[in-house]
Amino acid sequence: MTDTVWWKRGTVYQIYPRSFQDTNGDGVGDLPGITARLDYLAWLGVDAVWISPVYPSPMADFGYDVADYCGIDPLFGTLAEFDALIAEAHRRKLKVILDFVPNHSSIVHPWFAESRSSRTNPKRDWYIWRDPGPEGGPPNNWVSNFGGPAWTLDEATGQYYYHAFLREQPDLNWRNPAVREAMHDVLRFWLERGVDGFRVDVIWHLMKDAGFRDNPANPDYAPGAPEITRFQQVYSADRPEIFDVIAGMRDVLRAYGERVLIGEIYLPVERLVAYYGPDLTGADLPFNFQLIQTPWHAEAVSDLVARYEAALPPGGWPNWVLGNHDQPRIAARVGADQARIAAMLLLTLRGTPTLYYGDEIGLGHVPIPPGRAQDPWERNEPGHGRDPERTPMQWDDGPNAGFSAAEPWLPLSEDWPTRNVEGQRSDPASMLTLHRRLLALRRDHAALAVGDYRGVPLGVAEVFAYERFAGDEVLRVVLNFAATPQTLPLPEGDWILLLSTRAGRAGESVRASLALEPAEGLILRRA
Repeated sequence: MTDTVWWKRGTVYQIYPRSFQDTNGDGVGDLPGITARLDYLAWLGVDAVWISPVYPSPMADFGYDVADYCGIDPLFGTLAEFDALIAEAHRRKLKVILDFVPNHSSIVHPWFAESRSSRTNPKRDWYIWRDPGPEGGPPNNWVSNFGGPAWTLDEATGQYYYHAFLREQPDLNWRNPAVREAMHDVLRFWLERGVDGFRVDVIWHLMKDAGFRDNPANPDYAPGAPEITRFQQVYSADRPEIFDVIAGMRDVLRAYGERVLIGEIYLPVERLVAYYGPDLTGADLPFNFQLIQTPWHAEAVSDLVARYEAALPPGGWPNWVLGNHDQPRIAARVGADQARIAAMLLLTLRGTPTLYYGDEIGLGHVPIPPGRAQDPWERNEPGHGRDPERTPMQWDDGPNAGFSAAEPWLPLSEDWPTRNVEGQRSDPASMLTLHRRLLALRRDHAALAVGDYRGVPLGVAEVFAYERFAGDEVLRVVLNFAATPQTLPLPEGDWILLLSTRAGRAGESVRASLALEPAEGLILRRA
């Protein structure tokens, strides 16, 4: 596998820094906390760490409102501590991917302060300003992704500025070459410090319709759904000009060797794969969130994998993810037993997997008591908040689960005294042990890391089977999505059971038929 770039053969681990490890006793995670836990990540067996934003910020959206693209917020530490994190990660052969937020800045960013100071300021066109509409209100019907209008009137200059998210997050104008060059300089700043790549926030939003036409109504909108779904984002996002923007970012990264560009994209498969770009000049990995959005049934998941594999452009490398800081955790969505199946699926499909912190110990839904909600989306549209998937990592059964000496900024799960890293580390049946063994198999078997994929039709409801193969090695993955046992014919000869989602079966010889427990997944090697 040495001839394959690291981001193809490796596994990415996402850290939400507020919630990973606190070292200064303020109840919020920080950069020294991540550095202190790098040995754990190396032991777990991941290859790269993706760190959500740590830039200076008023924290209106917890760091996704950036006030300085080339600094570190004191809440998280200093640039020197970031440099130390990079050095310590690299010493452990871990790559570091930084979140990049180019669609919008904070309202307090110096660029925006200049832009809003007058209509004639040289930076006026760095953001998106429009005159009021014919009726005197917003220029069009675009809606904020967090609810409410996407336009805010600046009374001093008499124009509206556009914000796809909070009014504290004005969108930058990527049609302006000066904005592009300034953002390319930001990329170079971090690349020079040793960052191995970037996850680009809401990359499909970067270009908007030049004519600012109204978005069409969504015929499938249902009352109670997030307001953003009232309209189809035809003109406010996913514009054809975006591919030139992404190619420009790629050119910057390519000057620094094997660096990875990952794009956050919530679009159907057919649009998602377009972000590989013409002749693969787009994102190296357009984030594939389809497993988050697909019903959790064997047939639906099997069909999704087949459709995604078929849609990939020649040479496009796939990727998979089960959750992130914006989506309910996988264990909350499918339950504890099926979360084990999901882990085996994620870490054995073809392509680069991204693992969300805490999923390896089976963190599920953590209720947020009244008065503890932090997410601005929750305050704008109650019931849609993202706090439950951002709760602190649970390290041990000590005070505050070993996360902090102070009360954590969000609550822990009720079962934290038993659901924690130390409690699961030596348990052969734990979720953590399952993840570590799956990651070890990926490292040890080229078929899993970089091999090809083919589905194995079984004709059995709620069982999904596929093979990964490279050279002479063939591995078969069989996943029972049902809550009942299954017995399957296995006529193709002798197999050795490498791993089960249940402890105690590794090493079994299997011939003629295969017995599956409820919600059990198996990895078999042809003998």
